[in-house]
Amino acid sequence: MTKNSNLRIGLFDSGVGGLTVLRQIYRQMPQESILYFGDTARLPYGTKSPEEILQYVREIIDWMIAQGVKMVIMACNTSSALALETVQDEYDIPILGLILPGARAAVQQGKRIGVIATPATASSNAYGRAIEEVNPTVKVWQVGCPEFVMLIEQNQIDSASTKEVADKYLQPLIEQKIDTLIYGCTHYRHLEKVFQSILPPSISIIDPAEYIVVAAEKELELMGLKSNQAPAPTRFCVSGLTQQFAFLSEQWLGFLPSVEQVQIDEQLIAINEL
Repeated sequence: MTKNSNLRIGLFDSGVGGLTVLRQIYRQMPQESILYFGDTARLPYGTKSPEEILQYVREIIDWMIAQGVKMVIMACNTSSALALETVQDEYDIPILGLILPGARAAVQQGKRIGVIATPATASSNAYGRAIEEVNPTVKVWQVGCPEFVMLIEQNQIDSASTKEVADKYLQPLIEQKIDTLIYGCTHYRHLEKVFQSILPPSISIIDPAEYIVVAAEKELELMGLKSNQAPAPTRFCVSGLTQQFAFLSEQWLGFLPSVEQVQIDEQLIAINEL
């Protein structure tokens, strides 16, 4: 791996969820240049099989390496839960996931932890294992929420049906008297106002997006890869429609990004490597 500190950080998600991580990078590491990829043609990830997720992740990382990145942040809890350890072993580039930073932060906050996540992340028990690794005395309840991602991607955040769905998923955790809630999917920060209208104010919220950026900065420091020049404009790429992604992104970023449509497959990777 070439040690060029001014290369971009690769950041990917199934859609707009990873923008919550991007915003944290803008705040915490404003000098870094970013390549953002949203795999919008294949979302949601949370209902896919582990084999499909691993295939998608490998394709995206291969493409990002071909574009020239110094680090990959998997801004997707489903990918982090199902593929992180495998790809960390396979690639000669730092690859970070959301689960462990989120679990460590949650354990510092409370002893009765709820996790809302995609069905794939919830069934993987990745957060449960990570929390147990940090503190085995903590109790954990996980709820798979299959409807949230598509409601967010379809810009249904303020609809009455979204609040009904949120209430359905959160009530079992409230009944367990949780003191801490983890957003086990980067999309869920977009629903924060909905959650706050349902949850008791005593419950602490953990957004792993905040903590993965702290971990990324430490890793770059350790490897001597922190940028030492002004950042290039963020490059936004998607596998699906550009206009819908740009429209949703403007609401969360405060500007309308220029978005490229790219095809993530072996043929494209081969062209970029020529």
